[in-house]
Order: sequence, then structure tokens, then C-alpha cells
Amino acid sequence: MGGLAALARAAGHKVTGCDTGVYPPMSDQLRALGIELIEGYDASQLDLKPDVWVVGNVVSRARLPDDSARYPLMEAILDKGYSYSSGPQWLSEHVLQGKHVLAVAGTHGKTTTSTMLAWILECAGLNPSFLIGGVPLNFGVSARLTDSPYFVIEADEYDTAFFDKRSKFVHYRPRTAVLNNLEFDHADIFPDLAAIERQFHHLVRTVPSQGCVVVNADEPALTRVLAQGCWSEVVRFSKADALINQIEWSLSGQHNRMNALAAIAAAAHVGINKDVALRALSTFENVKRRMEIKGTVQTPNGTITVIDDFAHHPTAIATTIDGLRRQLNASGKQNDRILAVFEPRSNTMKLGAMKAQLPESLKDADLAFCHSGGLDWDAAQALSSMGSRAFISNNIDDLTRAVTTAAKAGDHILCMSNGGFGGIHQKLLDALA
Repeated sequence: MGGLAALARAAGHKVTGCDTGVYPPMSDQLRALGIELIEGYDASQLDLKPDVWVVGNVVSRARLPDDSARYPLMEAILDKGYSYSSGPQWLSEHVLQGKHVLAVAGTHGKTTTSTMLAWILECAGLNPSFLIGGVPLNFGVSARLTDSPYFVIEADEYDTAFFDKRSKFVHYRPRTAVLNNLEFDHADIFPDLAAIERQFHHLVRTVPSQGCVVVNADEPALTRVLAQGCWSEVVRFSKADALINQIEWSLSGQHNRMNALAAIAAAAHVGINKDVALRALSTFENVKRRMEIKGTVQTPNGTITVIDDFAHHPTAIATTIDGLRRQLNASGKQNDRILAVFEPRSNTMKLGAMKAQLPESLKDADLAFCHSGGLDWDAAQALSSMGSRAFISNNIDDLTRAVTTAAKAGDHILCMSNGGFGGIHQKLLDALA
């Protein structure tokens, strides 16, 4: 929604927005664009009298314990009969019309892959517009509107709005669609994997006959999606693909190689050859909150590094730790420890749907520290098989003290969350210093 606000501002509209607890980097980006942020959902915002209210999918008809509305502004909009739209619908009708949309979908890697794709198009001189759910370091902003015919978008399968329960990506009508991977997630809105596969097939249905579907051939769920019908060219990529070239870059892990293959294949559909794509990727700087080093602390015996990553699904946690471990091994630091600090904050994790997978996802970490605040399930029990390697607390300050006490020279403290994590990165750096 923050990126959408930036696009609306770039299109010449006056934009304001409201939310609760907005945190960097998006809050900083919006304020830099002159977009006013209002804290909360008070109905007095009706006095702003905008031409249209664009409603994010966090908004619901939920009630508080005292039976008052959780989102009184939305109730007032409905009562007044004012014009409102979902973010994806507004984007489709006012920005994406007439564009060659390149949409990147998948359970994991959407942000990184769409950023890679946008950067390849940029280096090829195509000056793409884009909307990405993170801040690409090469661009410095999460959204950009240009006069280019090409628009790269991160295509999320989460539902559109409380009044539109289809996945967001069905609104985007891509001409190039990347299906990067698919496994069960979003347990709060999908009953099973088959329900998500159905939504992915809705996306496939919208790709024109002259379009292209770039699909991960290693994913059984995506094979089932295409088996339901596909009316466009299909280009497949796989872990088993023959070597096409070698590049040097700062990224690590098999998952990023797969992300790169997907981006290269999607770029080829708009006429960019692989050599141009590979040169672009050699200068790719990743995305904020993707293995982002937040700071280091020098000790008499060496350095302690604090890293931030967006990982929150067990598969993402496992691949992130594995990528860091491989990076350390490759640089001769195989004896350095990884301290995994994480919070199961997503709706799926809060429900406990993936709790049984957590110990396995953390197996390559030397120690694990879990923030259990807000969970309806027992994190200590879920991680009991890890024994003394796991520490659990529902308090950020207690968790910070535990990590600080355990840390020693050479450690890499990997903080993983899809939220602000209570500012734990700076708390750790301050405490360690």
C-alpha cells in the first residue's frame, strides 16, 4: 500500500494515508515523498474528503471486545456511501492499463526476483515502472512510475480486501507471469494448498495467448496448476538447468540462483538476451531487509555481526540460514556461529500451522532465540527437540539480554521477521557495544 501511494503521488494525485505503527523503511520513504501519514483509523478522517478511498487488506469489519468497530473510518465510509476501491483494483484501472505487465508470483522470493527483473530491464535501457514489496537497494524506492511500456510488479497471492477475497494478483493481467514456487502458506485465508493452487490458476487464466508463463519445473504444485490449463507460451527453469554462465555477486544460496533463472527467463520474453541479464545481475545489490547487515561490534577477539532478514515462513528461515552458512563456508569462516533470532509473526505462524516445521528449519543455526509474544501456541514445546540450543521469551528485552549473553567473537546474529521486531537490531547492537 505504501508503494501504491507513491505511484499515485507520481501520477499527480494528492495522497494521504492512515495505518497503525508504520515503521521504516516505508515510513521514511512516504514522508520523503510528502505523503502525510495519519496514525489510526479514526472516522474524523472523513473530513479529508478525497475523491476515492483506497482500502488495504489489513482493514476488516472486525469488532473490538467492547463491540466498537476496529476500523471506524471504514464503517463511516460505508455508512456515507463514499467511493472506495481495493489497492490492486485501483492500480489495475489507473496505472496498469495498456502496460506490458511482468508479474512475479510465488510463496518465496517474490520481492527479490521482481527486483532482479526490474534491474535487468533498467540495465537494458527499458526504464521500467515497478511496484515491489520492499526497497531495492539499486533503486532506493519500492515503487516508480515512468513512461515506459513495461511494468514489473510483485504479485501476491494474499487476498485483495475484505470485500474482494480473490488473490491480489488476479487484478494485474500480466503479459509475462513468473511462477517461482508454491507451497502452503496464509493459513488464515486458505484451508489447504489446493485452494492456493486454484488462485494461481486464476492468474494463469489471465495471461494472453501471446504472453509467457515462466514456471519452476521443480515444484509439483505448479505442475498441478498448469495441468488445469494454460493458453500461453510456457518457459521452465530448474535446479538441473545447464550452466549458462558464471557471475560474481554478493548473494548466497540456491534459492537466489533460482530467483535469477526466473528473472533471466522473464526478461528474455521482452527481448533481453542472457548476456545483458547476467551483466545486470553482477551489479545487483539485493533488497533492504534481505540479509542486510545492520551493524557490527568489535570485540578484543573479533567481530560480531547483526543481520536483518524478512524470513518468516519455515522454508524461508531454512534457506536463509543455509545461504548464510554456505557464504561463511566459502569465505573460510566455517567455524563462525549463526545465532538465529526470530519471531513467528505472520498470520500463518501465529496460528501455529507451521510450528512443527520450525526445529528442522533451524537445524543449521548454532543457537535459536524465539520471540513468542502474541502466540496462541507453546513455542517452548514446539522447539523442545532443540534442547539447550533454543531460548524462548515473550519479551524483546529479555530476548536481547539472552542473545547478548550468548554472543561471542565471530558470531553472526541473524534476526528474522516480517515486521519491525521491536527494534531488536539496534537493541542488540547497543547492548553488545
